[in-house]
Amino acid sequence: MKKLTLFAILFLLAGAAGEVWSCTTFLMSGKHTPDGRPLLYKNRDTGTLANALVYFTDGKYDYIGLVDSKESWNREVWGGYNSAGFAIMNSAAYNNNAGDTTKLSDREGEVMKMALATCATLADFEKMLSDMPKPLGVDANFGVIDAHGGAAYYETGNFTFIKIDANDPAVAPNGLLIRTNHSFTGSKEVGYGYIRYAAAGEALNMAVAQKRLDPQYLLSITSRNLTNALTKVNLREVMPATAADATFRYFEDFIPRTSTASVMLVVGAASGEDPANAMMWTIAGFPLTAVAVPVWISTGSVMPAVVSMKDDMHASLCDAAMTLKRQLFPITRGSGGKYMNVAMLMNREGSGILQKLEPIEDEIFRKTAEMVAAMPEKGRQQKEAILAHYNWLDGYIVQSYRELFGIEVK
Repeated sequence: MKKLTLFAILFLLAGAAGEVWSCTTFLMSGKHTPDGRPLLYKNRDTGTLANALVYFTDGKYDYIGLVDSKESWNREVWGGYNSAGFAIMNSAAYNNNAGDTTKLSDREGEVMKMALATCATLADFEKMLSDMPKPLGVDANFGVIDAHGGAAYYETGNFTFIKIDANDPAVAPNGLLIRTNHSFTGSKEVGYGYIRYAAAGEALNMAVAQKRLDPQYLLSITSRNLTNALTKVNLREVMPATAADATFRYFEDFIPRTSTASVMLVVGAASGEDPANAMMWTIAGFPLTAVAVPVWISTGSVMPAVVSMKDDMHASLCDAAMTLKRQLFPITRGSGGKYMNVAMLMNREGSGILQKLEPIEDEIFRKTAEMVAAMPEKGRQQKEAILAHYNWLDGYIVQSYRELFGIEVK
């Protein structure tokens, strides 16, 4: 057998990395949303499939962070927002450090944790990146919004960054920017996620045209998007008669992936609005087997228990979602893990996992909208209203997973 060249080895390693760190992200300027509030979204793909939310108080600003359920959870954050209304997420880029031989890498989680702890504005983040010792040890698209109308990506390598502003009509005429696993200012022949980028672009641009920018719809057309933009295969059209009619389909290059561990959608504060009005929708776990849960930073360290890190570092909803995911991907030998039994997800009798969860999530969004409409603008009464909603959420999700699937979310 011929020996692999150094180039081939590096190519294979890069391909493996692209398989794992394959996030799909977007952000949108508040100048183009109906309520003036910016949006920041991340469908997170990672090798650590157990994720949870943590409330941090170790910086200038308190913040809620999405973290890995492992020992390093308090050193890295993979997206979140803070009490100043500043929010950040990232996608790996793979093409910002062409020709760079720097060994330092994979510090994106540390950078985002530092930003959440210390930044209130895009300008703060830019200064932080400029002042940090180089090399940074990153190759990323950092997406950032603030409570002052800011919304931008920072295509960032070890030594430089370039700002792509969602408020610039020349680059974002509708205020929308999308990034998967390549930077637009990096090497044009390197990177990943081009098929997912096309799928996200098609779905989100249609949402903009239809003025359908509510969080529930945006989550449904991204993290529940089952169309491959290249092959045009739409798994929602492969509808077996019943859950018993096993029907396996290759599950690759969709926005949700077997490596998807969680989802976050931050609805920021409008320019000039109280930053406490920012909030975040989180899907803790595989998005086809988990439901979205709302979180506000104004309640302090108290968050819905089902998405919060427990003593074992796990979130109970994420664990439950993993249990259901195994029913979708029951084959573990060889390449079997890349094939989904779509009959368990959706079928014509309506007994699929996602079909059972959709009414549950509908009720969560309905009750949340009802609570927000009646909620006082700020103060103790607002906090009490949100805490009461958390209590309902936890009970409703626990009861629903028990009754529908026989799974204890605990």
